[in-house]
Amino acid sequence: MNRYPLWKYLLVVAVLVVGGLFALPNLFGEDPSVVITTGDDEVPSEEVQSDVLSFLEEEGYKPLSAEVLEGQWVLRYGSTDEQMRASDLISAKLDRDYSVAMTLVPSTPQWLRALGAEPMFLGLDLRGGVHFLLQVDIDAMVGETMEGHQQDIRTLFREERIRFSALEVTDEQQIRMAFVDSELRERARSALEEHIDGLAYSEETNEDAYLLIASMDEEELQEMKDLAVQQNITTLRNRVDELGVAEPVVQRQGADRIVVQLPGIQDPGQAKEILGATATLEFRFVDHANFPFTGDPDDPPEGAEVFPQRDGGYVALERQRILSGDRIIDASSGFDQESGSPEVNIRLSGTGGRIMSRATRDRVGDHMAVLFQERISEIEMVDGEPERVIREIEEVISVARIREGLGSRFRITGLDSSQEASNLALLLRAGALAAPIDIVEERTIGPSLGAENVERGFMAVVIGFLLVIAFMALYYRTFGLVANLALLGNLVIIVAVLSMLQATLTLPGIAGIVLTVGMAVDANVLIFQRIREELKAGAPIQTAIDAGYGKALSTIADANVTTLIAALVLFLFGTGPVQGFAVTLAIGLATSMFTAIVGTRAVINLIYGGRKVSELKI
Repeated sequence: MNRYPLWKYLLVVAVLVVGGLFALPNLFGEDPSVVITTGDDEVPSEEVQSDVLSFLEEEGYKPLSAEVLEGQWVLRYGSTDEQMRASDLISAKLDRDYSVAMTLVPSTPQWLRALGAEPMFLGLDLRGGVHFLLQVDIDAMVGETMEGHQQDIRTLFREERIRFSALEVTDEQQIRMAFVDSELRERARSALEEHIDGLAYSEETNEDAYLLIASMDEEELQEMKDLAVQQNITTLRNRVDELGVAEPVVQRQGADRIVVQLPGIQDPGQAKEILGATATLEFRFVDHANFPFTGDPDDPPEGAEVFPQRDGGYVALERQRILSGDRIIDASSGFDQESGSPEVNIRLSGTGGRIMSRATRDRVGDHMAVLFQERISEIEMVDGEPERVIREIEEVISVARIREGLGSRFRITGLDSSQEASNLALLLRAGALAAPIDIVEERTIGPSLGAENVERGFMAVVIGFLLVIAFMALYYRTFGLVANLALLGNLVIIVAVLSMLQATLTLPGIAGIVLTVGMAVDANVLIFQRIREELKAGAPIQTAIDAGYGKALSTIADANVTTLIAALVLFLFGTGPVQGFAVTLAIGLATSMFTAIVGTRAVINLIYGGRKVSELKI
């Protein structure tokens, strides 16, 4: 009695060995490192690597090691001071075609990496960094849109010769139009409904005038809000990439808020500067008399400006812009149904479409360019020292021939590849923020505070673990020591599972582990108490052990299932740290069931199973 078949023993050993291997990388720590990639996320060429290493050696910041890791060139340093200085030097040396990022790279041995074993990620509260909660100013965006409609309506009335006595945007973000008689109001309404999309109209009459009130259509307003938040998230992600942050979090929270978490960033001022940077897009006609441009870029033709092209070379553009990128509602890449060539489909607002139509109907056959303008923060060498400077970038990202008069929907063709079309669509969508953003919450967690959190969390686990071990050893003696072995195994398996899932460990996650340590022995307490009761009732030792495990199983399962339901609810309805706590708790419940029931039973069977025992130390 009380013997396991061989496969159960092997199962327990296999789980512990695999768990130990995958938990092991968490003991090796991380190295402060600088990660360098090209703009296409490729490893820099060997020539560039050699130049950078020679430059760093001359400056006295030679890395401890340089290696290619997961498609990135990684330079490891012994301290964060050396890492930060080297990052500034490399950023100043390389141009914008390279991405230079500071991060912490695990110092896991190669043989463990070959097995696929990686350490857990540490969250913002354990690693340090900055947290921003951004509010998207929808009201400001709607106000700007209504002002744009106001100008468009004024132009439309002038073209249609419709006389009005007042045309204004009210505080309620409505456009209020006044007419002297109902006939003019009807003509105005018909013209507006024909030419301007996205507005709903209502009529009022008072002693002085016949009023026509235009407000944003509810469906259009909701679509505009969603697109604005989504476009802002896309833009912010692009800008976070400029910061070179590893594992950033940029996600929507609620209807009009965005959470940005940047682990490893110690300067919130720099982060705010880049996140709030302004970028604009403009559509302009190419100076047809000087296309293609072959002159001196510093000596532009009269009435034109010369800008560099992203793909190389220069192009002369007319000074007058057609419209700006804030009129773009959506841009997506696709393929021409007839030729199968890649294209970018653009949708403009109603006002933008009218402006584009008027500008292009007499310019069919000419070329139109998309001009990208942005102010960015860069590091340059000034008097031998790296300094952060603000630089304005102006470049033409697309030049296309106008084949027909354009409206609110048109397409850009002539692109070389689907990747180029996808990139252009991304730039058109994400070049600028769709709506202003305000920082409503800002928290900075320094690396020392993050390290302190790690230390305190680790101490909490160790103290809780030792107290439980001491109690179990003193109260349940041999059985208590077996439970302690299971507790240690449970801790190893939890860390291994979190590492295999590449989960992010936060302070609430550590709380979940501490709670699991306490709950893990709860199952053993139930089993051991049941065995004691069986012994007091006069049952033989082997029968008491078997009955203890068998009769306590249903109680243990019930308790863990109810807790698992609570963890599931926390995960479904919680966010961020609460979800982390729920995941850790759920994993801990599953592993504790295995170690407390299968693991301890295997050890007890090895000690007492299949032989005559005169006394049971429990």
